[in-house]
Amino acid sequence: MTARTPGAAHRAPASTYRLQVSADFDLDAARDLVDYVHDLGADWLYLSPVLQAEAGSNHGYDVVDHTRVDTDRGGDEAMRALAEAAHAVGLGVLVDVVPNHVGVATPESNPWWWSLLELGQGSPVAWAFDVDWEAGDGKVRIPVLDDRLLEAVTLDTSDAERPVLRVGETAYPTAPATVQSGDTVEAVHERQHYAFVHWKRADHDLNYRRFFAVNTLAAIRVEEPEVFAASHGVIGGWFRDGLVDGLRIDHPDGLYDPAGYLQDLAELTGGAYTLVEKILEPGEQLPSSWPVDGTTGYDALGVLDRVLVDPAGELALTAASGSEPTDWQQLTHDTRRGIADGILGSEVERLARLLAPTAATETITHERIVDAVAEIVASFDVYRTYLPEGAHNLIDALEGAAEARPDLDDVIDRIAPALVDPTNAAAIRLQQTSGMVMAKGVEDTAFYRTSRLSSLSEVGSDPSVFAVSVAEFHRAQRERLASWPHTMTALTTHDTKRSEDTRARIAVLAELGDEWAATFERLQELVPLEDRVFADLLWQAIVGARPASRERLHAYAEKASREAGDSTTWTEPDEDFERRMHAIVDAAFDEPAVVAVLDALDERIDAAGWSNGLTQKLVQLTAPGVPDVYQGTEFWDRSLVDPDNRRPVDYAERRHVLAELDGPDDDGPEHLPAVGLDGAAKLLVTTRALHARRDRPELFTRYLELEATGSAADHVVAFDRGGAVTISTRLPIGLERVGGWGDTLVHPVPLDRVDLLTGRHVPAARGIALSELLDTYPVALLVPADTDTATGRVETAAGAADAGRASRPDAGDATTAGDTADATETEAQAEIDILEGHA
Repeated sequence: MTARTPGAAHRAPASTYRLQVSADFDLDAARDLVDYVHDLGADWLYLSPVLQAEAGSNHGYDVVDHTRVDTDRGGDEAMRALAEAAHAVGLGVLVDVVPNHVGVATPESNPWWWSLLELGQGSPVAWAFDVDWEAGDGKVRIPVLDDRLLEAVTLDTSDAERPVLRVGETAYPTAPATVQSGDTVEAVHERQHYAFVHWKRADHDLNYRRFFAVNTLAAIRVEEPEVFAASHGVIGGWFRDGLVDGLRIDHPDGLYDPAGYLQDLAELTGGAYTLVEKILEPGEQLPSSWPVDGTTGYDALGVLDRVLVDPAGELALTAASGSEPTDWQQLTHDTRRGIADGILGSEVERLARLLAPTAATETITHERIVDAVAEIVASFDVYRTYLPEGAHNLIDALEGAAEARPDLDDVIDRIAPALVDPTNAAAIRLQQTSGMVMAKGVEDTAFYRTSRLSSLSEVGSDPSVFAVSVAEFHRAQRERLASWPHTMTALTTHDTKRSEDTRARIAVLAELGDEWAATFERLQELVPLEDRVFADLLWQAIVGARPASRERLHAYAEKASREAGDSTTWTEPDEDFERRMHAIVDAAFDEPAVVAVLDALDERIDAAGWSNGLTQKLVQLTAPGVPDVYQGTEFWDRSLVDPDNRRPVDYAERRHVLAELDGPDDDGPEHLPAVGLDGAAKLLVTTRALHARRDRPELFTRYLELEATGSAADHVVAFDRGGAVTISTRLPIGLERVGGWGDTLVHPVPLDRVDLLTGRHVPAARGIALSELLDTYPVALLVPADTDTATGRVETAAGAADAGRASRPDAGDATTAGDTADATETEAQAEIDILEGHA
């Protein structure tokens, strides 16, 4: 699977629990949750970036100092205390790290950036940044000025030993001996190693590489050994001191040499568990040469979402807005081209400058090279290549660009040899650039310009793929187990456009089809908006996130509409359009006729949304891979795009409910929680599944799809993981239409089993009747009745529904996930192996 050193010690988690660490929820607060996360059943803590970030940063991806843990987040000692507390109860620690860029919004906070601005190419850390000095006439261009230009800049000499230029309150250094008494701002500015420019010039005139188009995140050259060592000293110390067990690598596609970086990292950490935030397009594979355990799980999310989508709703939903784009590939080509011509034009210009020496002729001008490069980066079907790996994707992009723009055929022929040469600087930079264009053009633009079923517009997904069959779903699980068994799987992250339960509700609309189309038309009549695609998107967000607050929905509407860029933009907001757009949000609270429509729709989709939510949670937690639970999503989570999905979590309430589910004597709840608004049923599913994964790994050693028969067989997703059997409901409204489960059976190996969710006993039989098994919840998690996990309160199949009592899995002789291959096989497991021919 990976290129790890043979025999190297390596422990993979059974599951993770992601925490967003910030000044408001610091490492001490995270340490206070160690017992809760352990009792919930998760195996490792998974932390957002913790190195020193910009003051006030809530996400931590703007690191300004690699030499220490963020003081606002608790500092080095708090990090050590958290790690020790986690390890004391058997939890591992996974940390998100950011190798591609640093925060430069406040130069005084970043010693490297301050030195670069102060001393320019003479700075001892000039090598750390990716600057095209020649393009800036020896200066770094800083895009911070408004229309006042240098009139907005002041010279602050209050500290005679350290005079600075200020733009607003932000200080910028002055080079030694460049400030004299009586100097004007203009004179001092002219002597610096940087040049302030209007912020709009960032699109085409910037000469330092950024993270995407974020001017305040400057890329660093981590491929240089000195930069790697300086930026990873603390990280290496974590592993030498035994504080951290694994890493999540942010944005590897921005790196000069991802494979080389990951190899350096593996050597630094001793081959520790490592995941990469690599966005795979449908059908794309993670490079086999990377010494990693897998991705952060968006690929798994896309398949799981779609198995819960009714393909019969595609035509009605596509027609609902009357304006849905008909060609996804053309739409994304055009949005990527818009990004290449717009906010990432500086990167395209830099590529053109690299190609000019070998490509430029009398007829092949700089402008034509720019045009050709922009067309090529807009033509990729994947985020990037890793030459020589993935060369076919580059060839496809070159051929696609030439076909789309025959007028550029001569330019593309001229520059192609350089772009396919893995050692050519232009080829390397093209690879770093194409991923930026894809992310901004697709995730942050095209996803907001399609609305037929907005839950399909998720990171790493292709909205043109409306649904997948149960057979396709099972195939994906088998492939994951065979190829990347320790890759992460996710339902919600800090970057998802909509959280899992928002998507679960929106997915129900595919089962309603014409009914949703009619509802949308009625809403349009009540609160019209001329951009019908966006109106459809916004109404789906309101429905999916209901009962989200007015403030949250207004914030979402503004971000989504400006990202779409059709009717309003970030840089040139259309106030009239936005006023009418915000009227939709207000109407959802203030207009009785609108509220009545939404209430009626809630009655139709609430139960189905809950069913989808429980299904996707149980399936994700028990399917192949390492499931992550994003903070708080053990309850219902109807969040929208960031920062909405980073809101504080009420852990006091979750602790209380978990204690009730465990029972006073650790023997389960007095009554099973109903499926309802409080989310207790979801917490039940989450904790039972997590405990099974962590405490009985021998029940999760393979993947076997289970056959369902009967009148509602199409409404089942069921599989056997090698002892643990997952049975779940799909398309619940369709199930209701056919009259329920009726004679439907699922056919695992005949064996006495216990449902960990309800505690009921399921006797051995040739088939399990779903009309009985799923009469309490739309999902079940069965384990052999004589395993330790199944001890506790066990009811008969009939009695479980009446008594409503559940048993908590007993951790017993818990084994770690890393011991899976060597776990002692139970008698029940041996019987399953023999019956299925796997002994």
